[in-house]
Amino acid sequence: MAERRTALITGASRGLGRALARELARDGWNLIINARDPDALAAVAGELGHATPVAGDVTDPGHRAALVRAVRERGGPDLLVNNAGTLGTTPLPRLADQPLDDLAAAFGVNVLAPLALVQALLPDLRERRGAILNISSDAAVEGYRTWGGYGMTKAALEQLSNVLAAEEPGLRVWWVDPGEMRTDMLRAAGEDADAAPPPEESAAALRRLITDRPPSGRYRAADLAGAR
Repeated sequence: MAERRTALITGASRGLGRALARELARDGWNLIINARDPDALAAVAGELGHATPVAGDVTDPGHRAALVRAVRERGGPDLLVNNAGTLGTTPLPRLADQPLDDLAAAFGVNVLAPLALVQALLPDLRERRGAILNISSDAAVEGYRTWGGYGMTKAALEQLSNVLAAEEPGLRVWWVDPGEMRTDMLRAAGEDADAAPPPEESAAALRRLITDRPPSGRYRAADLAGAR
């Protein structure tokens, strides 16, 4: 019988993180799932089976240490999914009005916390020839008005991923634009979230990426979904 694989997914209580957790649970993965709301996270864990909820803030070093312990207790990581994120200031401001304290906090969630988890789990991931999936955005590469602060954080996450892929050729490092999704985050950004497709569509595309293990690089969920 094949050994059960283990994944850590941050931001898994709703939206894309929850949808991806469901996809991997159906494939028999052991899951360590994170979110700040313990009740919402426990509810998701109850649906999944083979899931360990560890609630907390990914910017907290103590919480990250608890996540790493939980992953190692389940046999070690085969996959790290850095999905937890924040828009930062809402309503989204023009750069001329961007509060710098909010921007610094957004970098903490969207860039520094993912890097810290990568650093903590790299020895295990190298040993298991695992994979890292960082969730990005088209705002990282497009000049959308009022999306500058958030876009900067995602651009930084993309370059982090790009360099990590060059430095760790034994791993798969993917950074993915999931596209617009019907999520609370898109709604908080002031967009018409109800007109967007559900996150389950992007999650199915990400499952294909994880299953097929293509080379490290930047991908779009729309392209993965259309590939045959």
